[in-house]
Amino acid sequence: MDNNSSLADQAVRRNAFVLTAATAFGGAIMPVAITLGGLSGAYLLGADKSLATMPVTALTVGSALATIPAATLMSRVGRRWGFVIGAMPAALGGLLATYALLQDLFWLFAGALLLIGVSAAFNQQYRFAAVDGGSEVARTRALALVMGGGVLSAVIGPQTAIFTRDLFQPIPFAGGFLAISVLALVASTIVSRLRNIAPPRRARDGAQLRGRPLAEIARQPRFVAAVLCGICSYALMTFVMTAAPLAMVGCGLSQSNAALGIQWHVLAMFGPSFFTGKLIVRFGKDRIVIAGMALLTACAVVAISGLSLSHFWIALVLLGLGWNFGFIGATAMLTETYRPEEKGRVQGLNDFLVFASSAVASFFAGTLINGPGWAFINAIVFPVVIVCLIVLAWTALLRRGAVPEAL
Repeated sequence: MDNNSSLADQAVRRNAFVLTAATAFGGAIMPVAITLGGLSGAYLLGADKSLATMPVTALTVGSALATIPAATLMSRVGRRWGFVIGAMPAALGGLLATYALLQDLFWLFAGALLLIGVSAAFNQQYRFAAVDGGSEVARTRALALVMGGGVLSAVIGPQTAIFTRDLFQPIPFAGGFLAISVLALVASTIVSRLRNIAPPRRARDGAQLRGRPLAEIARQPRFVAAVLCGICSYALMTFVMTAAPLAMVGCGLSQSNAALGIQWHVLAMFGPSFFTGKLIVRFGKDRIVIAGMALLTACAVVAISGLSLSHFWIALVLLGLGWNFGFIGATAMLTETYRPEEKGRVQGLNDFLVFASSAVASFFAGTLINGPGWAFINAIVFPVVIVCLIVLAWTALLRRGAVPEAL
């Protein structure tokens, strides 16, 4: 038994290194696409830039639509082949995006980013693959190591955007999207070395435990609070982040400054993950979510206070930290609302709602940055945060029995 456990832990550790390397390259795709997506959209549109962030919206829509199919495919074919197959839309999307920029085809470019978003949904499964087997200690260490790959991707992505965007001068940005194809193929090659630990799920005796109906689960006040805070954390992050490169370039800052701003932002998103779990254990899920909301508010305050490079960069770092605490805290809250047999469906519903909301946020970011502007976008953070805090207070009172349960 001990020998089997040791072998399982060795497989988990080996997979963790594979997944970390794959995350470093596959996870770098989104920073490149987000940094250059809005700028490319503005370039292709010419004078009327109201739809400039439509390609980034398509990117997020692709992630939302593919979330549940990605999990379903992996349950049938296993992690290794699931990840290899999942990298292919990004490889194709990068090539199509490059062609669209060279041929001045805006809607093809948006469709190409939707394909890239599909692969992002598969990449989000890396952290789940890290904990497929082995002891609790091995799984915890593996998860921390794979999250470290997110920090590496935060460096590789923006630097790739900076060094490749001008490869096809005088057409800007096309080189960056060709680089996305290369990153996808590198990640696919790396993850092909993964070993499946958890076998694909198969029905037992013709049926599987289904648990409660989703409608019943969704009526729980704790579920409402967890999903709402997760949606708001992710949507606000997407909303402000999507508009930031356009706002920076519009204020006379360089595209390199915009790319570096996104780099610091993504580092702030993933860097705290090494200790966020410990903070949740020590202070509780609700307090960590509240801290995330406070950081998002601080981001908006800094962004509204000025338009210098330091204002943008500090705001983007605070935005990343706020997302980390708010989203991870909300995800931890969600685990209180379902049973083991309900996990897949509830997580799938949560992820779909989160990414669908982010798609809407990224779309309106383009409209508003070319209308009311950067200050207005950040002002929207305040009422959204207030709503989340009210719902958290409501659920806290419910748990203490101070008010009757309304749902």
